[in-house]
Amino acid sequence: MGLISRLFGNDLALQKCLVEDAAHVVPGAIGEHVAKIQTAVSRLDGYRIGPEETVKYHYGASTAAAVLAFKTRRRIINFSYQTQPDNIVGKMTIAILDKELAALEARTLTLDPSGWSMS
Repeated sequence: MGLISRLFGNDLALQKCLVEDAAHVVPGAIGEHVAKIQTAVSRLDGYRIGPEETVKYHYGASTAAAVLAFKTRRRIINFSYQTQPDNIVGKMTIAILDKELAALEARTLTLDPSGWSMS
């Protein structure tokens, strides 16, 4: 099953991240998929991403810190080879981001039936 949130659902890079290890999103990445991850961690937990990163859709230090904090808070760890969270958006992280984002979107649509802005 693919990603279900409105923000992530139609993004091919994020869909690949869900199923392919080689498609993990890592520091240094650039693109709209990075901007969507930045938006998600900001909306879900209020993390602030530096404007120098958001303007360029760049996975820099503040994005990495926000991802690490998100993963630490939820104990997203692949215990087969890790002992602590990292700052990479892989299969487990994108799945949890998507699930929580879809739930937030559903609550928001229920509260505001006119629609939800993706800004």
